[in-house]
Amino acid sequence: MTALTVLFALAFYVATAVLFIGVLVKVRQYWMTPAPLKIPTTPAPVTTGGVWLRMGREVVLFESLFKSSKWTWIFGWLFHAALLLVAMRHLRYVTEPVWQISAWLQSFGLYAGFAMVAGLTGLLVRRICVNRVRYISAPSDYLMLGLLLGLAGSGLAMKYVAATDIVAVKAFMLGLARFDWQPLPADAVLLMHLTLVILLLVIFPFSKLLHAPGVLFSPTRNQVDNSRERRHLSAWARQLERR
Repeated sequence: MTALTVLFALAFYVATAVLFIGVLVKVRQYWMTPAPLKIPTTPAPVTTGGVWLRMGREVVLFESLFKSSKWTWIFGWLFHAALLLVAMRHLRYVTEPVWQISAWLQSFGLYAGFAMVAGLTGLLVRRICVNRVRYISAPSDYLMLGLLLGLAGSGLAMKYVAATDIVAVKAFMLGLARFDWQPLPADAVLLMHLTLVILLLVIFPFSKLLHAPGVLFSPTRNQVDNSRERRHLSAWARQLERR
């Protein structure tokens, strides 16, 4: 067992724990935050079913982004759709036997890597070239885009520039899941790719990337527009009213 294998195995365990605990804490915070006012963005659905339909369109199609900026929507949706395909393709590294959907998506996943780079590049150019976006951009916004670009670029490099031992990589990842550590190849591009993955896992719960679950808790999207029919009271307001 090499020191490199031990180092990356421990780093993956720590990063995974940070990811799950951090996301759970933030989701609990979102859940417990009161919404004292009815503030759905109009035109808003007037039924619960309508809210679910609207939320589905928001999560899958980025409806509000499409209405506000077509160029941002193109690059944003392209990146997220490609990221989903790439993630599903990577399931082959942690499943044995390989799931059928993962095997079927292998060829699509390769093209999705290039689509990720294209979408992220478009979003980065937008932040640099659009004055109003550049004005409100923080250094962390550029760092997140750089991290994701590095992740996608290093993944493509392992396929087209410096091929690595995929069988050994899968053995290492399966070993992590089964607590049976296997040697990790000492390829520079692979180590850079895995380091960026670890950084992403650790940073995710504390960054703007947390908009993934956060959109589900947005009161402008998840509230029914029935303020005229029913009085809206948050949980803490109900407790005060009972007193």
